[in-house]
Amino acid sequence: MRNIRLSKISTGMVLGAASILFCAGIAKSFANNDLPDLGTAAVNTLSLEKEMIFGDAYMRIIRSSAPMLNDPVLNQYLSELGNKLVAHATGVKTPFYFFLLNNDEINAFAFFGGHVGVHTGLFLNADYESELASVLAHEVTHVTQRHLARSFEAQQKATPATIGAMLGAILLTIAAPQVGIAALATTQALATQAKINYTRLNEKEADRIGTQALFDAGFDPNGAADFFGKIALRYRFTTKPPQMLLTHPLPESRITEARNRAAQYPKRYIPDSLNFHLAKARIQVRYSSFSDDVALALFNSQLKKNDYTFKAAALYGKALALYRLEKLPEAEVIIDQLLAQDSQNLFYLDAKTDLLIERQAFSDAISLLEIQRKLKPSSQVINANLANTYIQASQALKAIPLLEELIFLDKKSQLPYQLLAEAYNKLGNKAMEHYANAESMALLANYRGAIDQLNYAYRYSEGQSLQIARIEARIRQFRIAERDLEELQR
Repeated sequence: MRNIRLSKISTGMVLGAASILFCAGIAKSFANNDLPDLGTAAVNTLSLEKEMIFGDAYMRIIRSSAPMLNDPVLNQYLSELGNKLVAHATGVKTPFYFFLLNNDEINAFAFFGGHVGVHTGLFLNADYESELASVLAHEVTHVTQRHLARSFEAQQKATPATIGAMLGAILLTIAAPQVGIAALATTQALATQAKINYTRLNEKEADRIGTQALFDAGFDPNGAADFFGKIALRYRFTTKPPQMLLTHPLPESRITEARNRAAQYPKRYIPDSLNFHLAKARIQVRYSSFSDDVALALFNSQLKKNDYTFKAAALYGKALALYRLEKLPEAEVIIDQLLAQDSQNLFYLDAKTDLLIERQAFSDAISLLEIQRKLKPSSQVINANLANTYIQASQALKAIPLLEELIFLDKKSQLPYQLLAEAYNKLGNKAMEHYANAESMALLANYRGAIDQLNYAYRYSEGQSLQIARIEARIRQFRIAERDLEELQR
């Protein structure tokens, strides 16, 4: 699917300011003693319900301020990989949501509500899927073992204001250590800065339980040791380690323990994943610091020297680079060859759709995707591509039910709302165009902008009593959310 530029309406909140919002609000909660005391470890200070609320709010702030990828192909791959690990994890108490940030830094982080963020740099530095999966398994374990909540339990003797300040700072430090440490300097928690990272015990527990989930999910338990060893070697003498090492220290003993732990599992043959290498190639072309010419040269070199794990992934990367260089016929020849080998591969189908749209072969693209939808009715890749094709082919009315289904399946994705607004624009339905824009802005915590959009929608809804009632109800909900943000800032 083509890259769709998502509107980034300013919310007045960046990651640095996010700490202030969380700190003030949570300090007030502690001061009012309105958090439940459940009498068990890790829930004396923070209930699961509160974790979900904080996780959702922080996700909106990240979405408004960080370079999130709204790439259906990569998102579906990452979600399927992550949920495969979650299915074999112990102590799962919340749903999980995996998302990508366009950042070459090696980093991944987890926070409340089962949110797991992954930098594209992890793909660029992993050599096989089990290395990437080992990092995800580790982050999933931080969530299932409630290490963030347990860090508050360890701080029970601190004053309410300090605990409140710590929440925003901990979240920030996990996601962006440099920003988080700067935020800490403005709080009463400065003296306990060293305690905001996961403790050595937390890391050991996440490694141990994560490796078990990794093995149970069918991955190579050596993935963790291999990835740890590679990163440690690469950054041994650097003065600026990657973000991941700031929050997940990597002493030599941890690498040794990872190797010893992997050796305890029975040996078995685990083939590498083609889809992992396709995802890596997609990131190298579309989201890395490589220029299009450099990306093309990279894959040409791999193909010439037979220096690849999967030839199909090198060909796919070459096709994407050719596409970006507007050498469309050459790119389509390669994609057609790949589809002949694997007609249901989502990476290839996505690229083929882009190529067909470029030459305005809309009926061919629609036919291709409608057949695939019968085989994969819930695939976000197929549905997003089909909806986009309908819109480009001036059949926007057909796109709307597909986009509503995507929203139902993933209420946290901004992309369907953007496409929905585009579809309603093509249909001349100003009321619903503004309504879709409002929902998109709300995902960025820009409630004031969302209310403005709903007011426009209201003006265009004269005589439509049900639609007016729906708009009025949503305005009330967004006003409450806006007041909550204002409360957090006091």
